[in-house]
Amino acid sequence: MHLDSVSSVDKHRYRHAVHSSSRHLARAVAVSLVQRAAKRALDIAVSATGLLVLAPLLAVTGAAVRVSMGSPVLFSHQRPGRDAKLFTLYKFRTMRAPRGGEQVYFRTDEDRLSPLGRFLRSSSIDELPELWNVLRGDMSLVGPRPLLAEYLERYTPEQQRRHEVRQGITGWAQVHGRQTVMFSKRLEYDLWYVDNWSLRVDLKILLLTVRDVLSSRGVIPGQNVDDVDDLGLVPDRPRHGGGDAS
Repeated sequence: MHLDSVSSVDKHRYRHAVHSSSRHLARAVAVSLVQRAAKRALDIAVSATGLLVLAPLLAVTGAAVRVSMGSPVLFSHQRPGRDAKLFTLYKFRTMRAPRGGEQVYFRTDEDRLSPLGRFLRSSSIDELPELWNVLRGDMSLVGPRPLLAEYLERYTPEQQRRHEVRQGITGWAQVHGRQTVMFSKRLEYDLWYVDNWSLRVDLKILLLTVRDVLSSRGVIPGQNVDDVDDLGLVPDRPRHGGGDAS
C-alpha cells in the first residue's frame, strides 16, 4: 500500500495496525523466550534435586544390576535429540547381551529381559539415569521420547518436526497410552506437543506421568516393536502410511 494514495485517516489506521502488529509479535517472542528459559530452569531444578534425593535408589539399583547381570550397569545408546543431533542416552541395563543369531536387538527384548529388568521397566526405575541427560541439556523432563536414529530417514518432513524441541523423559504420547500407542498416533501426539507446548502443558504431563508410573499404566516390558510400527519405521520393514502425522 502507498500512503500517498489514501486519506490521512486511512494512513493513521494503517500505521496503527502496523505498530500494533509489531507490538504483538514482539510480545509473543518475549513470552516464548521467557517460557523457554523457565522450562530449562525447571529441568535443571527437578533433575538436580531428583539425582540427589534418589541417589540411594540409584546406588541400590546399580548394585542390583551389577550382581544380577554384571557390567555394564548402564545401557547407553546414541539417540537423536533437538534438531536431530545425536546424544548419548543413559538407562539402567535391563537385558543380557545378545547371543549369536540375535542380531536385531529390539526383536529379542522379551527373550533377553531379566527378571530384575522386567521390574525396572514396569516401575520405570530404568529411566532414572535420564535425569543426568536432562541436567546436561541433552533432554527435557517433557518432550517427545527419543526414538532410534535409524528412524530419522524414514520420517516425513512433517514427522521430522518432532525434533524441533528437546526430547523428553515423558511426553504427551506417554500419558496417552505409552507403549500401547501405535507409532502413527505417537507421532501425532509428538507434533501436537511441538505446536502447543507451554509450562502449563508440561506440568499437566508431569502430574499425569506420576499417575501412570504409580499404576504401571501402558508399560509392556519386552515389547516387540513390530507390534506398534504401523508406519514401517524399522529399517528392515517396508515404509507405509506415507501421509504426514499431523
